[in-house]
Amino acid sequence: MKKALSGLRPWLVQRFTAVYMLAFIVFALGHFAVDAPRSYIAWHAWITGPWVLMTTALFFVALLRQAWVGLREVVLDYVKPLGLRVGVLAALGFTLVGLALWMLNILLLAQR
Repeated sequence: MKKALSGLRPWLVQRFTAVYMLAFIVFALGHFAVDAPRSYIAWHAWITGPWVLMTTALFFVALLRQAWVGLREVVLDYVKPLGLRVGVLAALGFTLVGLALWMLNILLLAQR
C-alpha cells in the first residue's frame, strides 16, 4: 500500500505550491495595477511590510520546493547509474540551498 501512494506526496506538494504561487502573483499584479509604488521609498516601504515580506519569502520557498520536486522526478526518471544520480541530486540540492540563502540575504538586506 505504501508503494502505491509514493507519488501522492510530491504531486500534492506540486499542486499546493503552484496554487500559492499563482495567488501570490495575482496579489502582486493586482497591487501594482491598483497602487503601484512611484518611488524607491514607496517600493521599499511596501516590500518590507511584515505581511508582504512573509508572503514573498513563502513564495520563494514554494518556488524552490517546486523546483526540487520537479527536477528530482526528472533525475530519478532519466539518470539511471546510482552514483551519477546521487551526484546530480546532491548538486541540485546544494544549488537550491544556495539559492535559498541568497533569497534570504536579499530579503534581510531589504529590511535595512
